[in-house]
Amino acid sequence: MTAVKNNKDVHSECSAFVIPIRDCLDILSGKWKLPILGSLMMGKKRFKELERDIPRITARMLSKELRDLEMNQMITRTVYDTIPVTVEYELAAYGRSLEKVLYEMKEWGIQHRKRIIGKKK
Repeated sequence: MTAVKNNKDVHSECSAFVIPIRDCLDILSGKWKLPILGSLMMGKKRFKELERDIPRITARMLSKELRDLEMNQMITRTVYDTIPVTVEYELAAYGRSLEKVLYEMKEWGIQHRKRIIGKKK
């Protein structure tokens, strides 16, 4: 005989599923953070390289998002004592923990484009 879950158990299970997703979205929300992380998956980048990799992002927005990602330990910022000063950004070990998720999102995005945009042709 299968036990029927009561409403409280269902609510607890739902919360246990939803709360971590909300936490993830709090860190990665917005239009730009995931593309920045995706770009940095390909290796270290300077600010201007990131700007070129991510169409339509403004320098101000890129700067803000990089600060947020650094604060959340997703990326590291290295400043070199050169003239002019050189700054490089790269995925931190914690940011690399998202690689599997980002690759899955990329694959899903490819399939979505084929399904939705492909139908319009």
